[in-house]
Amino acid sequence: MEPFVPSAGTEVLSRSISDYPDGIILVVDKPYRWTSADVVRKIKYAAKRHFGKKNLKVGHAGTLDPLATGVLIVCIGPATRMAEELQNHDKEYVAGLSFGATTPSYDLEKDIDARFPYEHVTEQGVRDALLNFLGEQNQVAPLFSAKNIDGQRAYEIARKAFRAGEEIPEGILRASRIRIDSCELLSFADEGSAIAHIQDSVGASGRINVAEDDVRLPHASIRLSCSKGTYVRAFARDLGESLGTGAYLNALRRTRSGSFTVQQALSPEEAVSLLSAD
Repeated sequence: MEPFVPSAGTEVLSRSISDYPDGIILVVDKPYRWTSADVVRKIKYAAKRHFGKKNLKVGHAGTLDPLATGVLIVCIGPATRMAEELQNHDKEYVAGLSFGATTPSYDLEKDIDARFPYEHVTEQGVRDALLNFLGEQNQVAPLFSAKNIDGQRAYEIARKAFRAGEEIPEGILRASRIRIDSCELLSFADEGSAIAHIQDSVGASGRINVAEDDVRLPHASIRLSCSKGTYVRAFARDLGESLGTGAYLNALRRTRSGSFTVQQALSPEEAVSLLSAD
């Protein structure tokens, strides 16, 4: 299959879906505090009106966390049959990590729940620790994730327990085999440096909680190239533990999924403009 992949310079698409026999793939730059479902819902509504098809299939090829931004592949029509194949491709991320604390979700969806000594964490120490994460390894996904546990999403179990003030059961997630091809330290800042705030975009979900980041903690920016199924939040947790402290994500951007890069990605507004019903 060779779906049509429009770029930023593409005009409004034909109104006949039959003109795209292999379907359409939209590479979208998912905004901050949008869920992947929010993006699909917006595009699906526009696509159904544009093509005049009530039962048009639209889906994404790999969930991206609400507090993450970057490449989200949206498949329209026959291209939805490729979603699993596309999801299996390698990914690249740029992750922001804060050291010296943890959160239950391993990112800023939840508030800091524990603090650890961090004075010993140095730029060279982080560089050395990253070398130990290269290659194949076992990784336990975050409980606040889309992993399936007996027919339920792990995050549903975690959020229910969190709201009720109950202990989250240990050991209910099994380790998965993942691969990290490269992890490059882009920057490191000591205590006291400020972290740039990510601005909400129009349409950001009010349902998504964002906890306050502690800018007093040391933090790093890391570029990570990895296999499907790799959870960068779990990588942050494991890197913190390897350094004898805690760590969580303060930012995450998916810069590549397979051959699709963020440089070619469209904003949700640009994607919808290709599907004008006027």
